[in-house]
Amino acid sequence: MLYAAPDLDLDDLRVLGEISAMRYELAEHLRVPRRWTGRLRRTAIARAIQGSNSIEGYHVALDDADAALDDEEPLSADQRTFAEIRGYRQALGYVLAMAKDDHFQLDASALRSMHFMMLAHDLSKSPGQYRRGDIYVHDESSGRAVYTGPEADTVPHLMEEIVADLNRADGDDPLVHAAMAHLNLVMIHPFRDGNGRMARALQTLVLARRGVAEPEFASIEEWLGANTEDYYRVLTVTGHGRWRPDGDAHLWVSFNLRAHHMQAQTVRRRLRRAQRAYELLDDVLSSRGLPDRALDALYSALLGFRLRRPTYVDQTGVDARTASRDFKALVDAELLKPVGQTKGRHYVAGPAVRTLAQELGASEPLIDPYPWMKAELVRLATEVRAGEVGGDTAAR
Repeated sequence: MLYAAPDLDLDDLRVLGEISAMRYELAEHLRVPRRWTGRLRRTAIARAIQGSNSIEGYHVALDDADAALDDEEPLSADQRTFAEIRGYRQALGYVLAMAKDDHFQLDASALRSMHFMMLAHDLSKSPGQYRRGDIYVHDESSGRAVYTGPEADTVPHLMEEIVADLNRADGDDPLVHAAMAHLNLVMIHPFRDGNGRMARALQTLVLARRGVAEPEFASIEEWLGANTEDYYRVLTVTGHGRWRPDGDAHLWVSFNLRAHHMQAQTVRRRLRRAQRAYELLDDVLSSRGLPDRALDALYSALLGFRLRRPTYVDQTGVDARTASRDFKALVDAELLKPVGQTKGRHYVAGPAVRTLAQELGASEPLIDPYPWMKAELVRLATEVRAGEVGGDTAAR
């Protein structure tokens, strides 16, 4: 038995409709390829990698997460942290690739393969293998166990139930279906480690397989990473500290719809800003007689990336000497600023690019589709942790 998808209320249906409208707008903008869409898509994947790993305590700068996409060395992350980032990058890349493959079979072996890719760098974590003993989730601040997973001998059967549910041809809205896959896997906690990251990657896989356009932008991993406390609170309220698949999952689903809505607003905002930023940067390069191949690099600098010459060589296809000339010209024009000595040198946004960033103005504010939820999560989670809630907690 798994957690079952709840009935949606009028608020949920309204939010689903608004998400659909924003996704349609995004699809319309991306229908005709533009210079800036590739950089936007790549950065979306990097943000998902960064966000999902930050929940587990592995924090990296966005440009280091981006470097993992090309298997480059990080500028600031330590090796252990970056090994986790690389593993997740490989698993997420697998998810995005297989979702488009008509011959891909989603079964328990595929899920275990994802887990192996994620944690193959640390064999002590038993990558690809189900846990063989009990598992407890601990609150790091208090040290006490806050969740107990189902018994280990039930895990293989429960995972087969998840697979069967994932492969059904009809049923819930894709966003609801993906949210329930996430919930069931994270509550089963089938592995010794990496269960949260697996659940979030699985959610992205379900969205992609169910035909949600542009899965790179549909992922809510970035938003969850930026709202970790609320993420833990809703799991606390839904799970009540133990495996209880007869519990009410309504608040969990509404929380995920809220995340999708907020992420879609964020993507829409970034899309508009990217389009305007590329226009401004293109005008600057043209007016100063600089090569337009530097456009992507300057946009990355505007986002706060640290640029490296080898990366520029790979992404533009020029040789090292030409790259050096380009960087010198960009520095002379105050578009980039060098940092560090020759061997470890990188480049950041110069005064002219920072001025352009100011011209873009402040981002438009996000509108919370469930304005009551944040305060309610705090209240309900506090009650559960204090043992004051005995039965199912209503979503409202």
